[in-house]
Amino acid sequence: MWYDTLVCNCVQTTFLGVCNMENENQKKVILSGIQPSGELTLGSYLGAIKNWVKLSDEYECYYMLADLHSITVRQNPADLRRRTLTQIAAYIACGLDPEKNTIFIQSHVPAHAELGWVLDCYTMFGELSRMTQFKDKSAKNADNINAGLFTYPALMAADILLYQADLVPVGEDQKQHVEICRDIANRFNGVYGETFRIPEPFIPKVGARVMSLTSPGNKMSKSDKDPNGCVYVLEKPEDIMRKFKKAVTDSDTERCVRYDRAEKPGVANLMAIYSAATGKTYEEIEREFDGKGYGAFKPAVGEAVVELFRPIREETERLLADKSYLESVYRAGAEKAGYVSNKTLRKVYKKVGFVAR
Repeated sequence: MWYDTLVCNCVQTTFLGVCNMENENQKKVILSGIQPSGELTLGSYLGAIKNWVKLSDEYECYYMLADLHSITVRQNPADLRRRTLTQIAAYIACGLDPEKNTIFIQSHVPAHAELGWVLDCYTMFGELSRMTQFKDKSAKNADNINAGLFTYPALMAADILLYQADLVPVGEDQKQHVEICRDIANRFNGVYGETFRIPEPFIPKVGARVMSLTSPGNKMSKSDKDPNGCVYVLEKPEDIMRKFKKAVTDSDTERCVRYDRAEKPGVANLMAIYSAATGKTYEEIEREFDGKGYGAFKPAVGEAVVELFRPIREETERLLADKSYLESVYRAGAEKAGYVSNKTLRKVYKKVGFVAR
């Protein structure tokens, strides 16, 4: 579901949209975001944020904290505020320069909620009831199957369409959300004439699919009920090491470090993480641990992740101590994002017949 973890690992993912600016001489625009419903994970970083940094030079980038989406599941208000500010600091610490990227909080740009309501009125009940992730999340939160959870795809469509996105990089589990967004946009365009660009799903060429350390058949997710399956960007080094030492490998008697997703999914996952953290190829990793076994391999992966996150954690802590700076970042971001999104919203309001403000 929209930006629950990045999936892109997008799940719950993370989500990106690339759109053209009106001036052909300007850069294309990327919109992406993650829900502050939990702490940023190793999957969030390797699957999405690391790639966002690389895109900053090539595109005009907008990165949001998708807090409106977060409240489809009950949140502790104080924790949500804390995680939102921490996530902004972590974005910057991960390399997202506020001078080159627009960083904003979704709820600070009213156009998202306003267009979301309009699109609710152009989204069919049957379409929403068929959404796989609504069914999955309803099963996990049976005591809180609310209307927001049901109409979540319409708000996600608003996120995309406000910025006239051409491309939406997603994981396989998010294609359905892009498809319903396309259906909604085509339906609206069919009634009122061309209003929205029709987005296409896009799978980034660079990205790591990070799986749970305890259930390597499932993606790493901050909503994982097993705390040992997920590693967090700002986690203490000793906790990261403990989790990797307990990570699932396999029951193969050869106990060798070899990349095989089908036969050795746990080992393959650890190799993918180690490769992403160190830049080493699978062949180099296999040679490095030839004859050493898992007892040497798992701590090495943990140490690589600790060192990968050490500067990010330290810089995040420094930024969190400067609340005025963080406020200046998200206020400036909201102002710029609001200007861009309101262009689309005004067009939509005029099409449906609302009196101009």
